[in-house]
Amino acid sequence: MRCPVSRSSTLFLRPLRWVLYTGVRDVICFWNSVIDANSCNVIQGVQNLYDRIDRMRDLHPSFVDVTWNAGGTSRQGVATTTEIVAKVNKAYGLPTCMHLTCTGMSREAIDKALLEAYNGGCRCILALRGDPPLENEKWEATVGGFLYARDLVAYIREQYEDYFEIGVAGYPEGHPEEQDHEVLIDHLKEKLDAGASFVITQMFYDVEHFLDWVDKCRDKGITVPIIPGIMPITNYASFIRRAKWCEINVPTEFMLALERVKDDDAAVREVGAQLVTDMCKTIIEKGHIYHLHFYTMNLEKATRMILEHLELLRN
Repeated sequence: MRCPVSRSSTLFLRPLRWVLYTGVRDVICFWNSVIDANSCNVIQGVQNLYDRIDRMRDLHPSFVDVTWNAGGTSRQGVATTTEIVAKVNKAYGLPTCMHLTCTGMSREAIDKALLEAYNGGCRCILALRGDPPLENEKWEATVGGFLYARDLVAYIREQYEDYFEIGVAGYPEGHPEEQDHEVLIDHLKEKLDAGASFVITQMFYDVEHFLDWVDKCRDKGITVPIIPGIMPITNYASFIRRAKWCEINVPTEFMLALERVKDDDAAVREVGAQLVTDMCKTIIEKGHIYHLHFYTMNLEKATRMILEHLELLRN
Protein backbone atom coordinates (compact mmCIF):
# COMPACT_ATOMS: atom_id res chain seq x y z
CA MET A 1 0.00 0.00 0.00
CA ARG A 2 1.42 3.35 -0.99
CA CYS A 3 1.59 5.86 1.84
CA PRO A 4 -0.43 9.05 1.18
CA VAL A 5 2.49 11.49 1.06
CA SER A 6 2.49 14.59 -1.08
CA ARG A 7 5.65 16.20 -2.42
CA SER A 8 4.82 19.30 -0.39
CA SER A 9 5.81 17.29 2.69
CA THR A 10 9.46 17.82 1.73
CA LEU A 11 9.19 21.35 3.11
CA PHE A 12 9.62 19.84 6.57
CA LEU A 13 12.94 18.32 5.48
CA ARG A 14 14.60 21.61 4.75
CA PRO A 15 16.78 21.65 7.91
CA LEU A 16 18.26 18.17 7.26
CA ARG A 17 18.64 18.74 3.53
CA TRP A 18 20.24 22.10 4.24
CA VAL A 19 22.73 20.34 6.52
CA LEU A 20 23.52 17.67 3.93
CA TYR A 21 23.56 19.61 0.69
CA THR A 22 24.48 23.25 1.14
CA GLY A 23 28.18 22.55 1.72
CA VAL A 24 28.40 24.81 4.74
CA ARG A 25 31.92 25.29 6.07
CA ASP A 26 30.98 23.68 9.32
CA VAL A 27 30.98 20.15 10.65
CA ILE A 28 27.66 18.69 11.70
CA CYS A 29 27.89 15.82 14.12
CA PHE A 30 25.75 12.71 14.28
CA TRP A 31 25.73 9.81 16.70
CA ASN A 32 24.14 6.43 16.84
CA SER A 33 22.18 4.62 19.53
CA VAL A 34 22.31 0.85 19.80
CA ILE A 35 19.97 -1.44 21.67
CA ASP A 36 19.75 -5.23 21.48
CA ALA A 37 16.04 -6.00 21.41
CA ASN A 38 16.70 -9.68 22.10
CA SER A 39 18.65 -9.07 25.30
CA CYS A 40 17.14 -10.40 28.52
CA ASN A 41 17.84 -6.92 29.96
CA VAL A 42 16.14 -5.07 27.12
CA ILE A 43 13.86 -2.98 29.37
CA GLN A 44 16.77 -1.71 31.44
CA GLY A 45 18.80 -1.30 28.27
CA VAL A 46 16.16 0.92 26.69
CA GLN A 47 15.97 3.08 29.83
CA ASN A 48 19.77 3.39 29.89
CA LEU A 49 19.62 4.44 26.25
CA TYR A 50 17.11 7.20 27.02
CA ASP A 51 19.28 8.40 29.92
CA ARG A 52 22.29 8.65 27.59
CA ILE A 53 20.30 10.48 24.95
CA ASP A 54 19.15 12.95 27.59
CA ARG A 55 22.77 13.58 28.60
CA MET A 56 24.11 13.72 25.05
CA ARG A 57 21.56 15.95 23.39
CA ASP A 58 23.55 19.02 24.39
CA LEU A 59 26.04 17.86 21.75
CA HIS A 60 23.42 19.10 19.26
CA PRO A 61 23.46 16.18 16.80
CA SER A 62 21.74 16.68 13.48
CA PHE A 63 20.09 13.33 13.99
CA VAL A 64 20.27 10.22 16.16
CA ASP A 65 20.74 6.84 14.53
CA VAL A 66 18.62 4.02 15.95
CA THR A 67 19.95 0.68 14.78
CA TRP A 68 17.78 -2.16 13.53
CA ASN A 69 18.99 -4.61 16.15
CA ALA A 70 22.57 -5.81 16.24
CA GLY A 71 23.80 -9.00 14.63
CA GLY A 72 20.98 -9.39 12.16
CA THR A 73 18.53 -10.69 14.79
CA SER A 74 15.77 -8.32 13.75
CA ARG A 75 12.62 -10.42 13.98
CA GLN A 76 11.80 -9.29 17.51
CA GLY A 77 13.07 -5.77 17.00
CA VAL A 78 10.29 -4.10 15.00
CA ALA A 79 8.26 -2.58 17.84
CA THR A 80 11.27 -1.75 20.00
CA THR A 81 13.15 0.07 17.27
CA THR A 82 10.19 2.09 16.06
CA GLU A 83 9.08 2.90 19.61
CA ILE A 84 12.55 4.28 20.35
CA VAL A 85 12.42 6.31 17.14
CA ALA A 86 9.04 7.80 18.09
CA LYS A 87 10.11 8.69 21.62
CA VAL A 88 13.40 10.29 20.57
CA ASN A 89 11.55 12.36 17.96
CA LYS A 90 8.64 13.42 20.13
CA ALA A 91 9.85 13.38 23.73
CA TYR A 92 13.44 14.54 23.19
CA GLY A 93 12.88 16.68 20.12
CA LEU A 94 15.77 15.10 18.23
CA PRO A 95 15.49 13.99 14.59
CA THR A 96 16.15 10.30 14.06
CA CYS A 97 17.60 8.14 11.32
CA MET A 98 16.11 4.66 11.61
CA HIS A 99 18.18 1.77 10.30
CA LEU A 100 16.16 -0.76 8.32
CA THR A 101 17.59 -4.04 7.03
CA CYS A 102 16.45 -6.76 4.66
CA THR A 103 17.54 -9.51 7.08
CA GLY A 104 14.60 -11.64 8.21
CA MET A 105 12.14 -9.08 6.86
CA SER A 106 9.22 -9.86 4.58
CA ARG A 107 7.71 -7.06 2.54
CA GLU A 108 4.82 -6.92 5.00
CA ALA A 109 7.24 -6.46 7.91
CA ILE A 110 9.05 -3.70 6.04
CA ASP A 111 5.72 -1.98 5.29
CA LYS A 112 4.86 -2.13 8.99
CA ALA A 113 8.23 -0.72 10.04
CA LEU A 114 8.07 2.13 7.53
CA LEU A 115 4.53 3.06 8.53
CA GLU A 116 5.48 3.08 12.21
CA ALA A 117 8.53 5.23 11.41
CA TYR A 118 6.27 7.60 9.44
CA ASN A 119 3.74 7.80 12.29
CA GLY A 120 6.54 8.28 14.82
CA GLY A 121 7.84 11.38 13.07
CA CYS A 122 10.94 9.84 11.53
CA ARG A 123 12.09 11.48 8.28
CA CYS A 124 15.29 9.56 7.59
CA ILE A 125 16.03 5.86 6.90
CA LEU A 126 19.40 4.12 6.60
CA ALA A 127 18.62 1.29 4.18
CA LEU A 128 20.85 -1.76 4.63
CA ARG A 129 20.94 -5.33 3.47
CA GLY A 130 22.02 -6.32 6.97
CA ASP A 131 24.15 -9.07 8.45
CA PRO A 132 23.13 -12.73 8.42
CA PRO A 133 21.33 -13.98 11.53
CA LEU A 134 23.73 -15.23 14.19
CA GLU A 135 22.76 -18.83 13.51
CA ASN A 136 23.57 -18.58 9.77
CA GLU A 137 26.98 -18.33 8.15
CA LYS A 138 25.69 -16.95 4.86
CA TRP A 139 23.12 -14.26 4.22
CA GLU A 140 19.90 -15.38 2.55
CA ALA A 141 16.94 -13.31 1.41
CA THR A 142 13.64 -13.77 3.21
CA VAL A 143 10.80 -15.13 1.10
CA GLY A 144 8.86 -12.13 -0.12
CA GLY A 145 11.63 -9.77 1.01
CA PHE A 146 14.50 -8.01 -0.71
CA LEU A 147 17.88 -9.34 -1.82
CA TYR A 148 19.89 -6.11 -1.91
CA ALA A 149 19.90 -2.72 -0.19
CA ARG A 150 19.32 -1.06 -3.56
CA ASP A 151 16.00 -2.94 -3.84
CA LEU A 152 14.96 -1.67 -0.40
CA VAL A 153 15.93 1.89 -1.38
CA ALA A 154 13.87 1.70 -4.58
CA TYR A 155 10.89 0.30 -2.67
CA ILE A 156 10.97 3.08 -0.06
CA ARG A 157 11.10 5.68 -2.84
CA GLU A 158 8.21 3.98 -4.64
CA GLN A 159 6.04 3.88 -1.52
CA TYR A 160 6.96 7.19 0.14
CA GLU A 161 8.32 9.28 -2.73
CA ASP A 162 10.65 11.88 -1.19
CA TYR A 163 9.16 11.92 2.32
CA PHE A 164 12.21 10.13 3.72
CA GLU A 165 15.84 11.02 3.29
CA ILE A 166 17.49 7.65 2.56
CA GLY A 167 21.06 6.87 3.49
CA VAL A 168 23.13 3.83 2.51
CA ALA A 169 26.37 2.25 3.73
CA GLY A 170 29.78 2.73 2.15
CA TYR A 171 32.78 0.44 2.66
CA PRO A 172 36.13 2.25 2.22
CA GLU A 173 38.12 -0.82 3.32
CA GLY A 174 36.13 -3.53 1.65
CA HIS A 175 33.39 -5.93 2.70
CA PRO A 176 33.72 -9.55 3.91
CA GLU A 177 31.82 -10.70 0.82
CA GLU A 178 33.62 -8.47 -1.69
CA GLN A 179 37.15 -7.08 -1.43
CA ASP A 180 37.31 -5.47 -4.89
CA HIS A 181 36.97 -1.76 -4.15
CA GLU A 182 35.92 -0.89 -7.68
CA VAL A 183 33.06 -3.40 -7.54
CA LEU A 184 31.95 -2.07 -4.16
CA ILE A 185 31.92 1.50 -5.46
CA ASP A 186 29.81 0.33 -8.41
CA HIS A 187 27.38 -1.27 -5.95
CA LEU A 188 27.30 1.98 -3.96
CA LYS A 189 26.48 3.92 -7.12
CA GLU A 190 23.59 1.51 -7.81
CA LYS A 191 22.11 2.22 -4.38
CA LEU A 192 22.33 5.95 -5.00
CA ASP A 193 20.85 5.63 -8.49
CA ALA A 194 17.93 3.75 -6.86
CA GLY A 195 17.12 6.85 -4.81
CA ALA A 196 19.46 7.13 -1.83
CA SER A 197 20.62 10.63 -0.97
CA PHE A 198 23.68 10.24 1.28
CA VAL A 199 26.32 7.73 2.38
CA ILE A 200 27.52 6.80 5.87
CA THR A 201 30.72 4.78 5.89
CA GLN A 202 31.94 1.86 7.89
CA MET A 203 34.37 2.79 10.68
CA PHE A 204 38.02 3.29 9.74
CA TYR A 205 41.27 4.65 11.15
CA ASP A 206 43.37 4.84 7.97
CA VAL A 207 42.48 8.40 6.98
CA GLU A 208 44.60 8.56 3.83
CA HIS A 209 42.97 5.42 2.48
CA PHE A 210 39.54 6.90 3.27
CA LEU A 211 40.28 10.14 1.43
CA ASP A 212 41.60 8.19 -1.57
CA TRP A 213 38.38 6.14 -1.56
CA VAL A 214 36.29 9.33 -1.52
CA ASP A 215 38.19 10.57 -4.58
CA LYS A 216 37.48 7.27 -6.36
CA CYS A 217 33.77 7.61 -5.53
CA ARG A 218 33.72 11.11 -6.99
CA ASP A 219 35.49 9.85 -10.11
CA LYS A 220 32.67 7.28 -10.51
CA GLY A 221 30.07 10.06 -10.54
CA ILE A 222 28.98 9.83 -6.88
CA THR A 223 28.09 13.39 -5.89
CA VAL A 224 25.94 12.96 -2.76
CA PRO A 225 27.32 13.74 0.73
CA ILE A 226 29.70 11.09 2.03
CA ILE A 227 29.71 11.05 5.84
CA PRO A 228 32.68 9.30 7.49
CA GLY A 229 31.88 6.81 10.24
CA ILE A 230 33.97 7.79 13.25
CA MET A 231 34.42 5.20 16.01
CA PRO A 232 35.76 6.74 19.24
CA ILE A 233 38.21 4.61 21.23
CA THR A 234 36.86 3.83 24.70
CA ASN A 235 39.16 0.97 25.78
CA TYR A 236 41.86 -1.14 24.21
CA ALA A 237 39.98 -4.45 24.12
CA SER A 238 36.95 -3.03 22.28
CA PHE A 239 39.23 -1.11 19.92
CA ILE A 240 41.02 -4.32 18.87
CA ARG A 241 37.79 -6.35 18.73
CA ARG A 242 35.97 -3.89 16.47
CA ALA A 243 38.95 -3.42 14.17
CA LYS A 244 39.22 -7.19 13.70
CA TRP A 245 35.47 -7.67 13.27
CA CYS A 246 35.30 -4.97 10.58
CA GLU A 247 38.60 -6.17 9.03
CA ILE A 248 40.01 -2.66 8.84
CA ASN A 249 43.61 -1.48 8.71
CA VAL A 250 44.92 0.16 11.88
CA PRO A 251 47.85 2.53 11.24
CA THR A 252 51.08 1.77 13.06
CA GLU A 253 50.96 5.05 14.99
CA PHE A 254 47.59 4.06 16.47
CA MET A 255 48.89 0.69 17.63
CA LEU A 256 52.11 2.06 19.12
CA ALA A 257 50.37 4.86 21.01
CA LEU A 258 47.58 2.67 22.38
CA GLU A 259 49.67 -0.35 23.30
CA ARG A 260 51.70 1.82 25.69
CA VAL A 261 48.58 2.56 27.78
CA LYS A 262 46.39 -0.46 27.00
CA ASP A 263 45.89 -1.41 30.67
CA ASP A 264 44.62 2.05 31.67
CA ASP A 265 41.13 2.76 30.25
CA ALA A 266 41.24 6.46 31.11
CA ALA A 267 44.59 6.86 29.37
CA VAL A 268 43.34 4.88 26.36
CA ARG A 269 40.39 7.29 26.06
CA GLU A 270 42.72 10.28 26.26
CA VAL A 271 45.22 8.95 23.72
CA GLY A 272 42.45 7.57 21.51
CA ALA A 273 40.58 10.89 21.56
CA GLN A 274 43.68 12.71 20.33
CA LEU A 275 44.36 10.14 17.60
CA VAL A 276 40.78 10.29 16.34
CA THR A 277 40.75 14.09 16.63
CA ASP A 278 43.83 14.31 14.41
CA MET A 279 42.13 11.97 11.94
CA CYS A 280 39.00 14.15 11.89
CA LYS A 281 41.09 17.31 11.41
CA THR A 282 42.77 15.74 8.39
CA ILE A 283 39.37 14.91 6.93
CA ILE A 284 37.99 18.39 7.57
CA GLU A 285 41.07 20.19 6.26
CA LYS A 286 40.79 18.29 2.98
CA GLY A 287 37.78 20.53 2.30
CA HIS A 288 35.36 18.01 0.77
CA ILE A 289 33.72 16.51 3.88
CA TYR A 290 31.35 18.59 6.00
CA HIS A 291 29.91 16.02 8.39
CA LEU A 292 31.11 13.51 10.97
CA HIS A 293 29.09 10.49 12.07
CA PHE A 294 30.06 9.26 15.54
CA TYR A 295 29.40 5.65 16.47
CA THR A 296 28.98 6.36 20.18
CA MET A 297 27.76 2.87 21.13
CA ASN A 298 25.82 4.73 23.86
CA LEU A 299 29.03 5.98 25.52
CA GLU A 300 29.34 9.74 25.55
CA LYS A 301 32.73 10.48 27.16
CA ALA A 302 35.02 9.67 24.24
CA THR A 303 32.80 11.42 21.71
CA ARG A 304 32.55 14.51 23.89
CA MET A 305 36.35 14.59 24.28
CA ILE A 306 36.83 14.50 20.50
CA LEU A 307 34.27 17.25 19.95
CA GLU A 308 36.00 19.37 22.60
CA HIS A 309 39.36 18.88 20.89
CA LEU A 310 37.77 19.86 17.56
CA GLU A 311 36.13 22.89 19.23
CA LEU A 312 32.72 21.80 17.92
CA LEU A 313 30.74 21.92 21.16
CA ARG A 314 28.18 24.71 21.25
CA ASN A 315 27.14 26.57 24.40
